[in-house]
Amino acid sequence: MNSKGICYLVGAGPGDLGLVTLRAKECIEIADVLVYDALSSPELLHWTKKGCEKIYVGKRAKDHAVPQDQINQIIVDHAKNGKIVTRLKGGDPMIFARGGEEAAELAEAGVAFEIVPGISSAIGGPAYAGIPVTHRDHNTQLTIFTGHEDPTKGYSSIDYAQLAKTPGTKVFLMGVARLREITSSFIENGAAADTPIALVRWATTGSQWTIEGTLETIADIAEKEGFSSPAVAVIGNVVKERAKINWFEKRPLFGKKIVVTRTREQAGDLTKRLQNLGADVIELPTIRIELPEDREGFAEGVTHAHEYDWLIFTSPNGVEKFFDAFFATYEDARSLGNPKIAAIGATTAAKIREYRIGVDLMPERYVAEGLLDAFKEINIENQTVLWVKAAESRDVIYDGLMKLGAIVDECVAYRTVPETEDFTGAQAKFIENGADMVTFTSSSTAEHFFALDLPWPEDCVAASIGPITSKTLSGLNHKPAVEAVQHDITGLVSAIEGYFRK
Repeated sequence: MNSKGICYLVGAGPGDLGLVTLRAKECIEIADVLVYDALSSPELLHWTKKGCEKIYVGKRAKDHAVPQDQINQIIVDHAKNGKIVTRLKGGDPMIFARGGEEAAELAEAGVAFEIVPGISSAIGGPAYAGIPVTHRDHNTQLTIFTGHEDPTKGYSSIDYAQLAKTPGTKVFLMGVARLREITSSFIENGAAADTPIALVRWATTGSQWTIEGTLETIADIAEKEGFSSPAVAVIGNVVKERAKINWFEKRPLFGKKIVVTRTREQAGDLTKRLQNLGADVIELPTIRIELPEDREGFAEGVTHAHEYDWLIFTSPNGVEKFFDAFFATYEDARSLGNPKIAAIGATTAAKIREYRIGVDLMPERYVAEGLLDAFKEINIENQTVLWVKAAESRDVIYDGLMKLGAIVDECVAYRTVPETEDFTGAQAKFIENGADMVTFTSSSTAEHFFALDLPWPEDCVAASIGPITSKTLSGLNHKPAVEAVQHDITGLVSAIEGYFRK
């Protein structure tokens, strides 16, 4: 056995990416093999290193893509082969998640392992629904039990007579399918029929859905509402606190399904901003960034950048690719010389400043035409300009600067190509659940999205980052309902929030 092999049993938290521990993130980043459940946030998969083998084992109630004994064998075998295995489980791996069984299998096989606790939905779910599981005005005791027992046992080990008499809050997981049976058992064993109860579905995510009732009424309410798993249930007077401290479900975009079509690397900023406003975000990248076909020409442009009077950057991608190549060639930032720097958009300018380099010119309008207007205010006749661009860029800047008398060279830093991977199942989720809005941050995201030929949901609208993207969308017969006034991510989020507020 290779002594380097190890398995990390990691809690992925209840759904909100912000609730994942730093240690969990480290374990995902170093994994050679990632074994994950359906309840893990798909965004976690973005943290894996290149070449990581991802194995979906799809554990949900009544829907196990891979039986538990096979999961045990997978993690043991890969670790024995010297791999770093991260076993990612929703919530906490030791709270009704069979992490103890997997740890025992690893121990018996002589495989090194580590347990990384996570925030359980038993705690996180009620908190996001505005329900404190302990409260000195209501209780001093918390009981957690499962509503889903081993079906092969042939009997229930849950002592409802004892549970009904136990004071304080009761929380149960995985019990929606047996809700009527569970609540009836409480009442039959002496619990008050009017005891408050709340159910929280997809807790801590933009899809969170909470219903309230009593032990007597909740089963009928859930049936009428079509409420289903995965959900956590809270029984007790603490449920009454929700009327005062329900915070998560009051965010301005709560309940809105919004699709982000940016590249995986860039989606994070827009996704996080929308999620912070309560949106249920589907990351469905339609493009990815690759190096230009003429890599030699790109390298030559970067090498001679110090010879120019101006460097123009029109996107954060161009900035990143340029400086990656620059510092691969030069060790000293001063080798860039002293060209003036122009940037389109606050996001591009911010990216440049990450390299401790200032921006000399940024237009008020974050489009190519705006940059040309800004250059018209200064004399650039006979000045040399290196335009760092995408392969698909319009010729507006080149043609416009040439008319102003500048000497312009193009430096193609990257190209956009269709994204072909969908390992998070975003397309299926979009088809199945629809969306309220699809966002587009460039013409290429729009063109490649509609090339997928996915069915457009009824009442779904498009949101555009600016006029060029809007023109492309209109040409694709999807005139946007939202267009950012300020043509960057901040402006787009502001426009989206304003649209839904109306």
